[in-house]
Amino acid sequence: MTSEFTTTVFAFLGGELRAVPAGLLHIEEEGSQVVASTFGFGSRYLQRGNAIPLDTSALRLEGAVPGSAKQVTPPNGLALFGAVRDALPDLWGRRVIENKLNVPANSLRESDYMRHAGGNRLGALDFRATPESDEEDGLLVPVTELSYLLDASDRVQRGERIPENLTQLFHAGPTMGGARPKAVVVRDGVQYLAKFPALGDGFNVPVIERATLEIARACKLQVPRTDVVRMPDGRDVMLIERFDRTEVKGGWARKHVVSALTALELHETESPDASYAAISDSMGRFAAHGRVDVDRAELFGRMVFNILVSNDDDHLRNHAFVWVPEARGWALSPLYDVLPKPQIATERRLHLGVGKQGRLATLDNAMSESGRFGLTPPKAKDIVERVSRVTREWRTAFNEMGVSDAECDKVATAFRKPRDIGLDAALS
Repeated sequence: MTSEFTTTVFAFLGGELRAVPAGLLHIEEEGSQVVASTFGFGSRYLQRGNAIPLDTSALRLEGAVPGSAKQVTPPNGLALFGAVRDALPDLWGRRVIENKLNVPANSLRESDYMRHAGGNRLGALDFRATPESDEEDGLLVPVTELSYLLDASDRVQRGERIPENLTQLFHAGPTMGGARPKAVVVRDGVQYLAKFPALGDGFNVPVIERATLEIARACKLQVPRTDVVRMPDGRDVMLIERFDRTEVKGGWARKHVVSALTALELHETESPDASYAAISDSMGRFAAHGRVDVDRAELFGRMVFNILVSNDDDHLRNHAFVWVPEARGWALSPLYDVLPKPQIATERRLHLGVGKQGRLATLDNAMSESGRFGLTPPKAKDIVERVSRVTREWRTAFNEMGVSDAECDKVATAFRKPRDIGLDAALS
């Protein structure tokens, strides 16, 4: 049965604490699936000097006219605009909403998940019933309440209802991050994403992910602030700073974010057919002034890093772009969601294409298309050598960050020796 849903899309503009109506979104659904959508910009929004584009393509401001004159449809035959999809709950957020409403998994319509996603969603978009509707309060939980959130996380994973006194504490948080349990917390005026251990983890994921991100920082890659908090029951929770929030007087300003999936105008099922080079190519269309070269080099370094640590969860929603108001363009977001994957196979592949040999995770394959990242061979070699040199000493770095030898042993097979995967050929 087909149903229709119309909502007002709001946007938080640079540095402002109150969102303004940007336009109307109309969605057609069959059961739980979105089958079509349209969007029309509001005329007042387009007249604002500080209006922001809602995505990198279909919902840009260039050439935009009010929705009364033109209804825009998603690009590339998509049913839903990528920027809207990015602002909806991820798999974990959906489990939390379903728990709150006491309904089976995946039983709600997309519009239902949109309505119940709370005020802490990723980026600068919001969805409200009318242009006059007030913002839903996005409860910010102090880091001191982490033990309660961890208890709620365990209950959701076991399929148990969250007690009423924890429901508001655990109301849905940001949208990116996939299936792993998480929530938003605040500490010393900074918003963090708290990433919890999952039931059945084979190793201490929060500690290992945090240590891996800190190694990436040592490789001179851009990484948000991170930390690990030890809970009273001995388990650990990782904190990673939200790059889409900035504290200002009176609250937190929001930065607009879209995923690389949106930037490439693809459906999630098409993500494995994409490549790092394709992301790099797309930057030429929308990158902020002065950011193309630096962001392409950064992306190349992240690809090399993922090869060396066997992070094959590098799908297009784990790469993102942030709108930079002062530059009127998009910049590559900081690195997030990087987790080594222990495995036995000697021949490994990333989720995204690496080079001329497809997704094959080797350093010489990474070098094969380095020119598409705007890199000269010497510059690309410098990045490969730098990242290889740092990751080669991963165990020492882990130990210095308090990761035990036992935990290191559990993930040791994820970390690859550069010379075993084409370092000499890459640098020749």
